[in-house]
Amino acid sequence: MFALTNKVTIVTGASSGIGRATAVLFAEQGAKVVATARRQSELDRLVSEIAEAGGDAVALAGDVVDEDHAEALVDLAVKRFGGLDIAFNNAGVVGQMGPVFDLSLQAWRDTLDVNLTGAFLGAKYQIPAMIERGGGSLIFTCTFVGHTVGMPGMTAYAASKAGLIGLTQVLAAEYGPKGVRVNALLPGGTDTPAATFKTPESRSFVESLHALKRVATPEEIARSALYLASDASSFTTGAALLADGGISINRI
Repeated sequence: MFALTNKVTIVTGASSGIGRATAVLFAEQGAKVVATARRQSELDRLVSEIAEAGGDAVALAGDVVDEDHAEALVDLAVKRFGGLDIAFNNAGVVGQMGPVFDLSLQAWRDTLDVNLTGAFLGAKYQIPAMIERGGGSLIFTCTFVGHTVGMPGMTAYAASKAGLIGLTQVLAAEYGPKGVRVNALLPGGTDTPAATFKTPESRSFVESLHALKRVATPEEIARSALYLASDASSFTTGAALLADGGISINRI
């Protein structure tokens, strides 16, 4: 039920963290992977790792805020593998943190561009390709921040990710009749290179916020992405799936 045999998938933000772990897992489950991020060298290592494990992947470096790149990714999926079935729009940034009166307009725009506009551009080209295949699964990486919890100092990040949930719901309603499922995945604290905890003390504090008293590994979040990508979630669309270790409900 969780197999992705011969499914074609795009994974953005695939050079490290959740995106990389998901690309590897999808390939292990039989998917043909089109991976993208800004660092070509990291993508090349990912493709080699997948190939050595018997999988099939190709990489195209670029920026998710570039509309030409969004189109090129779908073109590559179609030309190399014959179509597109799954897209994991995972690329994102935390952006500038701090009080709202210290947040520059440019920093606000930069965060929204990557987290929200980049996802919009991906969907713009991914959805028509999925419709050509008779349907598919579109996934956005969102967050509990700005959804179940307000975290001080994360204005632009919260706004951009909350906007993604609205985008998820509208696309799910609009393209459900065409067989396209659209869902948001909301991780909790995850041990990635982009994690905001940089010291043992900050890590301990972040861990304490979760009901499970730890942060996730990228592989754990990848398994939740696999659920949304696979037929196991065939009747799930428009959902904001929390994989947050209980941070949304923890109070002690």
